Amino acid sequence: MNKARYILQKWIDSINSADTKKLLSLYNEKAVLIPTFSNRLLDTKEKIKEYFGKVGKKKQLSISLHDNTVITQEIENQIFAITGIYTWRFAIDGELFNFEARFSYLLDISKNSPILNHHSSQIPRTL
Repeated sequence: MNKARYILQKWIDSINSADTKKLLSLYNEKAVLIPTFSNRLLDTKEKIKEYFGKVGKKKQLSISLHDNTVITQEIENQIFAITGIYTWRFAIDGELFNFEARFSYLLDISKNSPILNHHSSQIPRTL
């Protein structure tokens, strides 16, 4: 597994284990998150923490990766873009729902907190 893919897997594992501390440690101090379930751009650690605090309260929260959709591109030395599709799952009023979303990350794998930019959006229905 390449380093960029390893960081993505750590992010997914952090969501699935409800380890907010580990999750937040992946985001750089200057990271920007364009989140799946918010219409706001989150450009501080505090805003990112608040967002994942709300998402983390969802019952039966999990995320799964569609492995065959993942594309990793090395931009330059230790800077990577990684994109693909994952599915969020959580219960609303006792019923489990799935939300397919496309994602992209810009990673600097030389940093301890490698996520510089993360965009995630629900996949719209197509015509």
